[in-house]
Parts: sequence; C-alpha cells; structure tokens
Amino acid sequence: MKTITVTPELDGQRLDTASSVLFGITRNAACNHIDDKSLTLNGRAEKKNCRVKCGDTICLAETELRQPAAQPEDIPVKIVYEDDHIAVVDKPKGMVVHPAPGHYEGTLVSALLYRMKGRLSGINGVERPGIVHRIDKDTSGLLIVAKTDEAHIKLSAQIKDHSFMRKYEGIIVGRTRQDKGTIEKTVGRDPKNRKRMAVNVEGGRYAKTDYELLEAYNGFSKMLFTLYTGRTHQIRVHMSSEGHPLMGDTVYGGGKTPFEKRYADILQGQCLHAGHIGFVHPVSGEYMEFTSDIPDYFLKITDLLKKQ
Repeated sequence: MKTITVTPELDGQRLDTASSVLFGITRNAACNHIDDKSLTLNGRAEKKNCRVKCGDTICLAETELRQPAAQPEDIPVKIVYEDDHIAVVDKPKGMVVHPAPGHYEGTLVSALLYRMKGRLSGINGVERPGIVHRIDKDTSGLLIVAKTDEAHIKLSAQIKDHSFMRKYEGIIVGRTRQDKGTIEKTVGRDPKNRKRMAVNVEGGRYAKTDYELLEAYNGFSKMLFTLYTGRTHQIRVHMSSEGHPLMGDTVYGGGKTPFEKRYADILQGQCLHAGHIGFVHPVSGEYMEFTSDIPDYFLKITDLLKKQ
C-alpha cells in the first residue's frame, strides 16, 4: 500500500484529480481505483468527487502503481542554502522537478537523492521526497526542499496561509492596461484538455496574482509577479486569460509572434523565472529570503528586445 499526504496546492480538489497528480496516473485510472476500492481517503472508500483537504492521506494498493520510485542520479544542482532541515535549490530551465509519465530520469528529485543521500522528507512518497512546492519544467529559479517531515509540515502550513513569499520575473506579450494590478480568478483543469489549466471553470480554486510592470519593450513587457496562491500554472493561466500570455508559452497562447518564432531556440518554453522566495525557517523561526540571478537565456532575450 502506498500512502501520500495531500499537499496545500491540492486542498479542495476532487479525490480523482488529486490522486492523479499525487500518484502520477491518469484521472480515468484514478477513478477505476476509487470504484474498485483499491484507492482510499483517510482509510475509507469515498466517491471520486469527494473533496480532499491538506493533510488528508490517500492510499493506493502498491500493485496498482505504474510509476517507479525516483532513483539517485549524479546530476549537478545548485544549492543556494542548506542545513539539517531544509535546502533552497536554484532549478535550471528545462529540468523536471519530480518523476512523472515521460520524465522518469534526470529530475531534480533524482539529483537531490544523490546529493543528500536520501535525507529528505517522506511525506510525498518515493516519487516526490522533500518536494514542498513545485515550479514548471521550463520555469527556472528557486524552490524549497524539506529534509525532515517536521520541516515539510511547517513549510506547507506557510504556503497554505499565504505567508510564504514567492516572486517571479517574466516577459509577457503586449502590455497590460495598468502598470500594476491584481488578478483574482479561480484556476482548475480545462474541461476540454486535461493537460491544461483554465480560469473560471467548474471545480476551480481561488487564485490571486499581483503584477507590476518592470520594463516595456516593442510588443512585450517585463513583469514582476507575486503569488498569493500556488495553483498549477497560475501565472501562465492568469496572464493568458488577460490576453497577455508569457513569451514562449506555446501551451497558453505565447510563441506566435515573429520575435518568439525567431528566437524559439533561446526561449525553449515560457520566459519565467522564480527569482525570490521568503519564509520562516521551520525550526529556528528566523525569517529568511533568497534571490536568484536572472538566467542567461532571459538576459539574452531582454538584450534582443532592447535592440528591436
């Protein structure tokens, strides 16, 4: 039996949806396991549309799992800070955070397992040890890793109560009507494409993003984003819903302008960098902040934009 704890970003999701994410299986497969009672919530068989809460435990019979446990790999990874309880990692663009269908090797988790000799929180199971929050494959920047279950629980609580600070820099297509503003639109699975997220859909969850103009170019804008919630693809979905997708984000409407097509080999996905995080250390109680330098690809793009 495999048991995984529901994380803050899945709080309020349907049981089948949360199970699909946590176990790396399709939603249909999760529904089948719920129907045959091989998947349970807090030790009880429940309906697939039952809403889960952060801290709930979902169990799936080991024989039903398709996804292998993450394996240690000797992959270079930049550690910004590390102690006995946590680590702050600067993830490069193009690296997947944890194993998932089609991405079982070369993940950040595999690199951490090798470097930290398995000294990672076990709350999220063998596929996502230590992972408190995630950033997308083609988003670069900072994320925190828990080395103990105690640290994981306390950091997750900060994310849930919105006291965990996360700021991103990104380049959008066009320019927003206001230089500063807030987007509050629910985010949920796109009913027409389960691999995408969408705003204001049935079952969507509250999401809030602040944005601020940093620099305007010809046809594009560099923005600072502050996350109050951490929904999947939140910034990408919110900005696309406003008519200003992230540059290079072919999933949510970017990548269509002549500039993006010309420099697609430099972009390789959305131009978004998780440059700032701040939180209270789960053991010492000290407030800590970390900043990641803008990566080379992002700097190349801004230089090219200035020359237009």
